[in-house]
Amino acid sequence: MMQEMQKNLKETDVPVPVPKEYPAILESISNKIKAAQIRALRTINQELIEVYRDIGKTIYEQQQIAGWGSSVVELLAKDLQSSFPGMRGFSARNLWNMRDFHLSYVDNTKLQAMTAEISWTHNVIILEKCKDPLEREFYIRMSKRVGWTYRVLMNQISNRAYERTMTSQTNFETTLPQKMRNEAQLAVKDEYIFGFVDLGDKFDERELEKALIGKIKDFLREAGGVYAFMGSQYRLEVGNKEFLIDILLYHRKLKSLVAIELKVGEFLPEFMGKMHFYLTVLDDKVRMKDENPSIGIILCKEKDRTIVEYALKETNKPVGVATYQMFRELPKELKNELPSPEQIARLLEHITVDEKEE
Repeated sequence: MMQEMQKNLKETDVPVPVPKEYPAILESISNKIKAAQIRALRTINQELIEVYRDIGKTIYEQQQIAGWGSSVVELLAKDLQSSFPGMRGFSARNLWNMRDFHLSYVDNTKLQAMTAEISWTHNVIILEKCKDPLEREFYIRMSKRVGWTYRVLMNQISNRAYERTMTSQTNFETTLPQKMRNEAQLAVKDEYIFGFVDLGDKFDERELEKALIGKIKDFLREAGGVYAFMGSQYRLEVGNKEFLIDILLYHRKLKSLVAIELKVGEFLPEFMGKMHFYLTVLDDKVRMKDENPSIGIILCKEKDRTIVEYALKETNKPVGVATYQMFRELPKELKNELPSPEQIARLLEHITVDEKEE
């Protein structure tokens, strides 16, 4: 009887008000759980990569010592699949990948450590498609930093993101503080691929802008993945007139506003004056006190690299000039435009992940 009375009392109790601090505490606990899950997944991935590296080393050593060939590796694959039926990744082809993985990084301790920071599938595609160590480092760092999926990584490699980033034309060396230069250089590509945009042979700047905004996620991914969208036809009031920036982004790493002007023709030096004006107004009227100088990107259908070099010298505002294509085609001349390995190495050091942002 007493138990029944207590039950009835509980059922008729007035609901207790939720404490005002409860939502913040719930969010804090949830974030801690998510962080713990991420750390656990990283640990599992690191252990798996090390196991694969060790398997690859064993196969290579046995090739040298006992003359292992494809038949032995196929037998090893079958036995491993039988012993670990719940695990994937022990096909004969993948075992050969492990061998190549070991050989590719055995003398490069820097990249060895970095390969454990991305998934095995990411490692395999980088191993197969990229042969230059600096190029591999670029895609490893970017995969971790931006969180590229396997499909996005394949697309970036196919679109030659490494070459397009390393050959960008900017004046950042003379217009930005030292602490910003390398990060800013990596924020601007020499050429952008808008294969996700469906436009005919002829279109104007407004149509291109609408097409890019209509595919904003694809556009931001192609831009580099660390941008936030601020608006299109972004309005600036100066005196009694208004001026419209085609697209305004915010670079989260640089903490800078990024103004983008779209041009459907060839780059002309006079474009620089308009961008200089936009950046001056943005810095004066829009930029917040704790933000860095605004940056401009002029996107043209074509450009003469020599003309761009001269035009960039004429402004004291940070500007990059790039081209865009609707298909994948790397201009042949860019293959000879890559900076020195030492310069590339310095730039790559800035493709890092801020753990607090994850």
